[in-house]
Amino acid sequence: MAVVRNPESGVGRNAVTHYRAIETFGVRDKGTALPAAALMECQLETGRTHQIRVHMAHIGAPLIGDPVYGRHKGISSYGHGEAHIAGTKAARKFPRQALHAAMLGFVHPITKEALRFEAPLPNDMAELIAALRQLPMGD
Repeated sequence: MAVVRNPESGVGRNAVTHYRAIETFGVRDKGTALPAAALMECQLETGRTHQIRVHMAHIGAPLIGDPVYGRHKGISSYGHGEAHIAGTKAARKFPRQALHAAMLGFVHPITKEALRFEAPLPNDMAELIAALRQLPMGD
């Protein structure tokens, strides 16, 4: 449950996560292009414990609400006004990890049937995204 730089050391197991930003929200600091938060899509080649949480934290993008791998509760965002306050408050008050498996797929180990399961975005995450969309873009 950590990124290991030297896999030949015998410590840890290989884990591969492909990710891309779907949408970004606000900015971290005035005059920077670094987003305060982002909606990410992750595709896993492996299925390690806490894989997404570890990899996102490792690249400096911990999940909102992650008490273990997150650096702090909420987000660091530049701005002011009601929209900024609402967006940062929504992130700070989010009661769980902002992580959702929209689609899971695997080959059944016995029947070898390809299985696929999909689930819609939960209401609490949709509300969080709506609040984050209101964050100022650093203007």
